[in-house]
Order: sequence, then C-alpha cells, then structure tokens
Amino acid sequence: MAEPAGTSRILVTGGSGLVGKAIEKVVAEGAGRPGEEWIFVSSKDADLADAGQTRALFEKHRPTHVIHLAAMVGGLFRNIKYNLDFWRKNVHINDNVLHSAYEVGVQKVVSCLSTCIFPDKTTYPIDETMIHNGPPHSSNFGYSYAKRMIDVQNRGYFQQHGCRFTAVIPTNVFGPHDNFNIEDGHVLPGLIHKTYLAQRDGTALTIWGTGKPRRQFIYSLDLARLFLWVLREYDEVEPIILSVGEEDEVSIKEAAEIIVEAMGFKGELTFDTSKSDGQFKKTASNSKLRRYLPDFQFTPFKQAVTETCAWFNANYGQARK
Repeated sequence: MAEPAGTSRILVTGGSGLVGKAIEKVVAEGAGRPGEEWIFVSSKDADLADAGQTRALFEKHRPTHVIHLAAMVGGLFRNIKYNLDFWRKNVHINDNVLHSAYEVGVQKVVSCLSTCIFPDKTTYPIDETMIHNGPPHSSNFGYSYAKRMIDVQNRGYFQQHGCRFTAVIPTNVFGPHDNFNIEDGHVLPGLIHKTYLAQRDGTALTIWGTGKPRRQFIYSLDLARLFLWVLREYDEVEPIILSVGEEDEVSIKEAAEIIVEAMGFKGELTFDTSKSDGQFKKTASNSKLRRYLPDFQFTPFKQAVTETCAWFNANYGQARK
C-alpha cells in the first residue's frame, strides 16, 4: 500500500535517555505534525554496536528520518578510566547507524555531538568551525574523537552520495529522565542527587572541586524543540551549536545554590578542592543558531532547575541513579 504524501517516519535512537524522553514529551504535547510517525528505540530494541542488529532495526522500521542520540556516555571520572572503551563503542554505534541509514535510503539524519569534542587549547567562545583545530581535552579523548568522526562521516556521505546527514552540538543538557548517578553522571544531575541525599540524611552537602568552573546549561525540553527545528528546517551538513547565549553561563557554585534553594536544603554547603575541576570553561557561541532563530525563547535556568528537581523528587524510585 502506498504511503500518503508527506509521511515521515522518524526513528529516534537512544529514545529512552534524557534527550529522547524530552523529544517524546514535546511531540506528545503538540510539537508533532500530521503525517509524522515517531519511533523511539533504546538499547533493549537493538545493540547498535552490532552491525547486524542495527541493520535489522532499520529494515524493520524503514525510517525516512533519524535522530541519532544513542551513545556510550559517562561523567568525567568514568571517561578518564575507560577512554578506549568510549572510543570503540561509540565509533561502532555511529558507523552502524549512519551506514544503515544510508543503505535504507533515509533522507536526513541529525546526530548529537557534545561541546567536549572541541580542542582543549582554544579561544573562546568556541564555534562550529573550530571542531578539528587541535586535540580535545585528554580526560575524555576517546569519546571526543569518536563524536568528531560523526562530522567527518557526515561530510563523506554528502560528498560521495549527496546525503543530508548533519549534527547538533548541545552544551550541558539537563532535565527530567537524566542520569542522576553521582559517580558517573554529569554535574547538574549529580548535584541534584547529592542534595536530595544530604537533605534526607541530615548531612552536609559536599561539592567536588572549587565550584568556580563555568558552564552553559540547556534544558532538555528546549533542546528537544530545537532538534525538531533542525530535523525539519536546517539544511546544512555542517553542525550547529544548540546553546543558550554566552551571557547565560553559570558557575557550578551558582548552579549548586539554585539546586539547594529548589530542594529546600537547609544544611551546610562545602567544596572538596582535592577533586578535579575539569575544564574551567567551554564557552560556546550560539550566534549561528541566533542567525536562524533570533526569537527562540529558552526556559530560564532557575525555572528549569526547579522543574528538574521536582521531577527527581517525584520519581526518585524510578530515576536512573
């Protein structure tokens, strides 16, 4: 049976993660369009590091579009320990997804990169032209180089086959359905979990590092809306940074204080300066995004943190931690 004109079948890999869940939510709440069929898959549906399983998944669903979020990810300390594993697993996943997409005739793939792929020694703000200008930070070189290779591969598919495969580079994403693991998670969800435990146990809240590093945080629901725009409207193969502006950068200390307020924590707040700070800043320019979408409204950071804390409190039993 012929499909009606304008039907899009959109496959989202990593569909059960932070960004996948956010896309699912904004689509369910009205951002989806008539003629769009959304399919969210997770590691339970296929091991994307396995070429055969990936190809079978694509044959089964025959997507016209793909949002590729699946990756092996972890926080700073896990990355330092397993750089080889992060490199190999992510290279396999990305190659399998992109090549299966090409083989079944997918019209467009939007992959998700990370600001950690940028050169360690660079000028700020970083922008889309600087990805390959030098080695990434040594702490997570495996993950970073694997993610950079998506950009290389996208250019290759375009040059050789005319494929419209592109990538987005979000800054630090947070929100409901994040990984709140204190050892392996990222800084904001880790802080939320730590604050929850300190509140519950009546102990001091200890932040790793000095609290001075600065980050741009993007709420997962804002990122989800931007992903839909990229999927439908953005026609470049070159990647695009999805981020709040440079003026919205906050320190880890400021973020911790907002979390403490949102969680109603009344105990002592201390900083363990024996722990690594990681990179002091990774300020990214969102000027390319603003050229396309000058009026996009980001959720205020404090409101987004408050909503995320409320979700974690309500879903503590089921949250990844």
